[in-house]
Amino acid sequence: MVKEREEVIKVKLLKKGIEIPEYSLASDVGFDLRSSENVSLEPYEQKTIKTGIALEIPEGHVGLIRDRAGIVTKMGVHTAAGTFDPAYRGEISVVMINFGEEEVEIEEGMRIAQMLIIPVKRVEIKKVDKLSSTDRGEKSFGSTGFD
Repeated sequence: MVKEREEVIKVKLLKKGIEIPEYSLASDVGFDLRSSENVSLEPYEQKTIKTGIALEIPEGHVGLIRDRAGIVTKMGVHTAAGTFDPAYRGEISVVMINFGEEEVEIEEGMRIAQMLIIPVKRVEIKKVDKLSSTDRGEKSFGSTGFD
């Protein structure tokens, strides 16, 4: 069987002692991002946490920041939206929000988020007077029920 070609993500380390990102398991879809600093997050506080790395994301792809399940369930900390375009060459930072009732300590080297590299397709954007109809139509959140 022929293995599909993998894209390459070039990584620049911006701080001494930083590890390059890696997938924890062979089946993982996102690679782990680690904090490059010690940060305290008070309840309901939001901070931007540095990773100490810069990436070269291939053209036609996007890097998306996602939560790590362990941090969410054990610490109540979530990531905010993070979208990295292929032209960006600055430090990757992760916006984190503490939704818990206790202060949370993020330690240098801690795995704080994951990044998914996803191919994207640019589309033509066209103004129209009418959209095609569907069974769902304009029904919004909860349109299929809650059970």
